[in-house]
Amino acid sequence: MAVDSNMVELGTPAPDFALPAVTTGSTVSLKDFSDAPVLLVAFLSNHCPYVKHVETKLASVISELGIAAVGISSNDVINYPEDAPERLVDQIKRAGFSFPYLYDESQAVARAYGAACTPDFFLYGPDRLLAYRGQFDDSRPKSDVPLTGSSLIAAVSALRVGQPVSEPQYPSIGCSIKWRPGNEPS
Repeated sequence: MAVDSNMVELGTPAPDFALPAVTTGSTVSLKDFSDAPVLLVAFLSNHCPYVKHVETKLASVISELGIAAVGISSNDVINYPEDAPERLVDQIKRAGFSFPYLYDESQAVARAYGAACTPDFFLYGPDRLLAYRGQFDDSRPKSDVPLTGSSLIAAVSALRVGQPVSEPQYPSIGCSIKWRPGNEPS
């Protein structure tokens, strides 16, 4: 069942993280992006049709915009083994991701960010305060709406010129984060 993102309050500081990259095992943290004027934190998964719908275009938009980005998978891999780190490597190749893709085994980072679904996008300016959260664009799987990344592109464009991202911002829609039993946010 599809769920909407939580629409975390704008201006919220980016929660810290230090997670292993699925391709190298090396730890990547928020401070590794301290010089980036814009940072996208995207909660993703390998199996979700909403992520599969946007993943290739997401990779190209991030590359074209030249922004810092990090993908995070927080799903329970016991019940959803297709989201295990070794399977995420397949997704990186399939989608053409050039950004670090991290594994949040404890699900603590997803909880700290208020992530609810995949994909779930959080965009931060140089102050690492939340400037945008929500959809990639208006396209959805099996819709006739072209996949453009227009919502994310507009948000990045505003940040680059020092402007606030315009309202309204629309929630992302996707598969729920697959929480381990007993680990669901309250």
